[in-house]
Amino acid sequence: MVETYARLMLIAPHSLFRSLFSHLAQRNPTLLSKPGVSLLAVEILNYRLLPLYRYQGKSKSLMYDVTKIISALKGKRGDHRLFRLAENLCMNLILSLRDFFLVKKEGKGPTEFTETLNRITISSLAIIIKTRGIAEADHMLLIQTMLEQILGNSQHTWSERTLRYYPALLREALIGRMDKRSLAIQAWQQVETTVINQCTQLFSPSADPTYFMTYIGHSFPQHRQHLCAGAWILMQGHPENINSANLARVLREFSPEEVTLNIYTMVDVLLHHIHVELQHGHSLQDLLLKACANLAFFMWTHELLPMDILLLALTDRDDDPYALHIVISLLDKQELQQRVKLFCMNRGPPEHWLYSGTFKRVELQKALGNHLSWKERYPTFFDDVAARLLPVIPLIIYRLIENDAMDPADRILDKYSSFLAYHPLRFTFVRDILAYFYAHLPGKLIVRILSVLDLSKIPFSESFPHHISSSNPAICPLPPPDYFAALLFGIVNNVIPPLNTNSKEISSTSLRSQHKSPPTSQSRLPNTSDGQKSFYQIQDPGTYTQLVLDTAVIEILSLPVSPSQIVSSLVQIVVHIQPTLIQSSNGLHSSPSNAILPNSPSGGSTDSMSAGRSTPSTSGVNTTNFVSRSGCTSQQLSCLLIQACGLLLAQLPLDFHSQLYMEASRLIKDSWWLTDGKRSKGELDSAVGYALLDPTWAAQDNTSTAIGNIVALLHSFFSNLPQEWLEGTHVIIKHLRPITSVAMLRIAFRIMGPLLLRLAGAHSLFNKTLQLLLNTMVDVFGRNSQPSIPVEASEIADLIDFLHHVVHYEGQGGPVQSNSKPRPEVLALCGRAAENLRPDIQHLLSHLKPDMSSSIYAATYPKMVQNSA
Repeated sequence: MVETYARLMLIAPHSLFRSLFSHLAQRNPTLLSKPGVSLLAVEILNYRLLPLYRYQGKSKSLMYDVTKIISALKGKRGDHRLFRLAENLCMNLILSLRDFFLVKKEGKGPTEFTETLNRITISSLAIIIKTRGIAEADHMLLIQTMLEQILGNSQHTWSERTLRYYPALLREALIGRMDKRSLAIQAWQQVETTVINQCTQLFSPSADPTYFMTYIGHSFPQHRQHLCAGAWILMQGHPENINSANLARVLREFSPEEVTLNIYTMVDVLLHHIHVELQHGHSLQDLLLKACANLAFFMWTHELLPMDILLLALTDRDDDPYALHIVISLLDKQELQQRVKLFCMNRGPPEHWLYSGTFKRVELQKALGNHLSWKERYPTFFDDVAARLLPVIPLIIYRLIENDAMDPADRILDKYSSFLAYHPLRFTFVRDILAYFYAHLPGKLIVRILSVLDLSKIPFSESFPHHISSSNPAICPLPPPDYFAALLFGIVNNVIPPLNTNSKEISSTSLRSQHKSPPTSQSRLPNTSDGQKSFYQIQDPGTYTQLVLDTAVIEILSLPVSPSQIVSSLVQIVVHIQPTLIQSSNGLHSSPSNAILPNSPSGGSTDSMSAGRSTPSTSGVNTTNFVSRSGCTSQQLSCLLIQACGLLLAQLPLDFHSQLYMEASRLIKDSWWLTDGKRSKGELDSAVGYALLDPTWAAQDNTSTAIGNIVALLHSFFSNLPQEWLEGTHVIIKHLRPITSVAMLRIAFRIMGPLLLRLAGAHSLFNKTLQLLLNTMVDVFGRNSQPSIPVEASEIADLIDFLHHVVHYEGQGGPVQSNSKPRPEVLALCGRAAENLRPDIQHLLSHLKPDMSSSIYAATYPKMVQNSA
């Protein structure tokens, strides 16, 4: 019945995405007061409906809902099972989020997360910021508040090896935190004698039964938090020395928060104990064996402590030389692997909705162990201690790679590959870990990471396995242009929205949708809003659109070649795309005059026919079938390919962005009509005009240029970048400077101008970008500038008009209205820049100054200017 109910909810979620637990409580107030009901609801969410919430973008609301359960239970004695299950669900939810999120829905006050969830939130934020950036300007303002909320409730310090991979924003916030481990060890040494005495009375074979209640009722918190550390010391590598039943009874009477604190304290004490014993001449191997035996006793021999929390606690101490050794040894243990194997056998296939048989349930104690099951009568439906490891294994892999433990990471991925098939977010895990550690992963480990995927369901390129399987990655050749072109065409066909400008194109989109489309009973377009498949057809990362795009990202990140080579290949396709497509559409045996664009000062062919330039066919792309398969004309397809290339590059790590800026600026500066001093002013004006046209227009009359395509590529790239990464866009203008001609000045404005409108809500970055453009004007029209050809101020009247418009747009925060006004600091910025310009240019900017005698804006709003002063 439960399985059927879960499958029905997958098909028809109904009111599932409201505040679920609040909604259930309102409908039936007594329902959730029954522990069995709450357990069942959380089990279904964690092991059945989690991918559905991710697919529908409802993970945040569910996370806030589950956090309320955790907050209510973490200080409550004895309610461990529901708490640990809810905490594990919250781990999965936090790690499933791929955009910025607040740790509290209301945004105020300290986080209600546990210590473990606080640490996982920091890890998740690091992955999000580094691999996807912060999307919105207001999110960048909230990040500091969010970090204060998390760190205010966490005592943890992150290791230097972890922080070196963190994005700068997080690294700066975390690097100065005080490491309190020495204080924790001092606290242990102060209470060690008392705690050992209490543990002896509690856990010796001849323990007094009445002392148990005395301890629970009268022990002090500073002694209780060291209980597990005391038990660990008493074991001496022989867990049979202590009474496990009594230990379980005591832990059961603790609150979940106290058990968590015991785990973190015990980890610090055992690592300190190893160092002390080494100084006394004991063998490291013996000490590690004893530590593993003791921990195995806690985790799966008698199942007294939550395995996921204990492994994470050890992993978070990766700056201790022995912590990760213990983690690796524990994961290598046959007992744990057997437990995982039994889970996989009992669980059935990972895609449970396709399984028609009856789900095989595991007995309560075998599934959850002594501590979590205890005397409860409520059975498990899907829950299992092994299943709790699903969010933990990927985090351990991250820590191993951060510590350069590549071989152990490879071995663990190999041993647990069948287990990771049950991970609800394994595709996203692969995509993000390749991006997070880009340029730091050996080829062998990349191939192992890719093996986590169900390769038969991922639309990889046919030649992709060949390109990553080189026996000697150091000399692996760059894939041919055809390979990169095929990636772009896949994005055009499955990701970029189709052109619906007339009925002919609408009908032709059916051809485009068939390219590499998965088998499905629904013949819908994957790149349109109504074409989303049901989540269980593509549950991670979601839509087929996202699957195709992220598959292309995974391919690029897996190639054993440098970012500069990849970017150069993609940019060359864009530069030559119009002549290449027209050559293909005219046939392979057409005459030379038909194989290239018209020979005009602005035509794309003149770029390619000039001295030192290759012909269009040397781009190496065989596009014979692409045009016919796309259902578009060659001109339309060229524009879509430019969009696809910008979208793909925007998904890649920052290493690729810097290479794009370098390559784009090099191609612009090397353009013949900018470097050839013999060209007339008329030719130059014609070339500039066509170069800066939207390539959609230029493609209509075959007058596209390399620079026009590059500018269009940059616009597509910028429009898909998150807000945080836009600051790097300034690099391209810095590569183009010093700017010595009006032609190059127009190119700079054409590149950065549209970006200013997007930055209307990000005042600091808007000011920096505006300042950069004003500086390029000073390069050409500064008081001390000496251009090779005298230029009148009237020739840039349109650029001046643009500046007037954009400062009003930013002041309004959107489209300009009749009462729009620039912000005072923007007027001040423009005024300072104008001081360095020629008098005739200054005159055109006279109103963009905080001077009431010359500026109509300043005179109209005197209070505004006084405030700025």
